Amino acid sequence: MPQDPLVLYGQRFASRLLLGTSRYPSPAVLEAAVRRAQPAMVTASLRRQGSNPAESGSSFWELLHQLNVPVLPNTAGCHSAQEAITTAQMAREVFNTPWIKLELIGDDYTLQPDTLNLVGAAEHLIKEGFLVLPYCTEDLVVCQRLVDVGCQAVMPWAAPIGTGRGPVNPYALRTLRERLDVPLLVDAGLGLPSHACQVMEWGYDGVLLNTAVALAQDPVAMAGAFADAVSAGRAAHRAGAMSAQDAAQPSTPVLGTPFWHHA
Repeated sequence: MPQDPLVLYGQRFASRLLLGTSRYPSPAVLEAAVRRAQPAMVTASLRRQGSNPAESGSSFWELLHQLNVPVLPNTAGCHSAQEAITTAQMAREVFNTPWIKLELIGDDYTLQPDTLNLVGAAEHLIKEGFLVLPYCTEDLVVCQRLVDVGCQAVMPWAAPIGTGRGPVNPYALRTLRERLDVPLLVDAGLGLPSHACQVMEWGYDGVLLNTAVALAQDPVAMAGAFADAVSAGRAAHRAGAMSAQDAAQPSTPVLGTPFWHHA
C-alpha cells in the first residue's frame, strides 16, 4: 500500500483510478486494460449486463472474478429512486458487497443525474448499510446535501457522460473542491489523460473512466496513459504549484552575475 492511498469509507486503495467495464472491443481487451491500469475498483451494471449469467454471458462475470479487483456495482439506467434502490439491493446480493455507485437519471438526452431525488435515494441506501458513491453534477448545494445525509465521498461529473469534453465548468469544480472536505472523484466526461491530470492537480482524490479508455484506438495503452496521468496530477497537487504571475519573471537572478552582463 502506498504512503498516499485513496481512502473511501475507511478502506484504503492503492490506486486513485476507477475503471468502467462496458463498450470494450472484447473481453480480452478489457482484461488487458484493467491489468495495465491496476484500478482501485471496476464498475459493473446489473441492468446493462443482466444479473443472469445465462443471458449476459457467464464469461463476463468469470472475468470480473479473475481480475481480482474489487467490483463497484452501479445503478446505471435507473430513472426513479425506488428503481435505483431495488437495483442496489439486487447488486448487493449478486456481488456480495455493500459498495454501490448510485446513478439516477433525470434527463435522457444529457443523462444528467436527477439531483432532486438523488439525495433521498442516497440517504435510504446509507441507512440500509450501503457504502454509497453518488454520481451527481458539480452543483455545490446538492453535493453538500449528499454529505449531510452520510455520503463519505461524492462523484461529480466533469461533463455529460460519454462526451469526453473534459471539465466544462472549472470554476464550479474548483469551488466544490475548496468547500467540501470529503473525498471527491470526478466521474464522467473526461476524454484525455490531460483532463484527468488537471482535476487531480486541483485536488480531486480520484477519477472514474470508461468511454475514454474503451473507445480509444488502443484501449490498453490509453488505460496506462490515464493511470500515469492520475498519478502525475496527484503528485503535482501534493508538491504545490507555483502561483501564476501577470508578468514575466527571470528564472535566473541578476544579483551576483558578472558586471559585463549589465553592459
